[in-house]
Amino acid sequence: MLFDIDDTLVDTRSAFASALAAIAERYLPHVPPERHADLLAMWRADAGGHYARYTRGETGYDEQRRTRADELQHAFGGAPLDAEGYAAWNAVFEEGFASAWAAHPDARDVVDRLLAARVAVGALSNASVAYQTSKLERAGLHTSVPMLVGVDTLGVGKPDPRVFVEACRRLGTEPARTAYVGDELDVDARAAVAAGLLGVWVDRPGPRRVDVPDADIAAAREAGVLVVRSLDELPAALGL
Repeated sequence: MLFDIDDTLVDTRSAFASALAAIAERYLPHVPPERHADLLAMWRADAGGHYARYTRGETGYDEQRRTRADELQHAFGGAPLDAEGYAAWNAVFEEGFASAWAAHPDARDVVDRLLAARVAVGALSNASVAYQTSKLERAGLHTSVPMLVGVDTLGVGKPDPRVFVEACRRLGTEPARTAYVGDELDVDARAAVAAGLLGVWVDRPGPRRVDVPDADIAAAREAGVLVVRSLDELPAALGL
């Protein structure tokens, strides 16, 4: 069993909300608290696809984040950021983000049940290995879910099939006997199926990062994707 990390094992949506609340207090004080959800929605949607460019190896991590910071500042009437200003902005963001990393309430129990059933478990993520290892450590999952493959392992990330195959190799399993569990229908579940794995989409309650049409969900199910609303549903869905 391979897991995505952000918004699958770790409640990254809430951590982003904490980071952006800190940004609003320091850099966008004119944005009222009732509009902080709009900051979060814009950040998570990443309409410009900057993080996706990073996972394809087309830009660096810092470059994509600075571009997104500039776009957020501009969209909400904040002051432009020069290099020094961005460094300070990013420090505020990262402190608020990292301090709020926590496992989803259903993560620990499900991982423990899988390990008790002698299922090999690991993580494949579209961030760097070191960064995601720190996230798993903060969430208390690092001893149970080893970080196997990040975007820096092969220089690309999901949905490239090579990262799924490499994660299976490191886990010691064949793709056809491995499930990949993630919160994104396209780059997680459908990409896993395309790479020869079983794709599982965790469609948690609450706002999705991007709109997912019902037709896309139906097509994914037909292609073999399993859909669950929480990790608690995972063992039964897989017959464990």
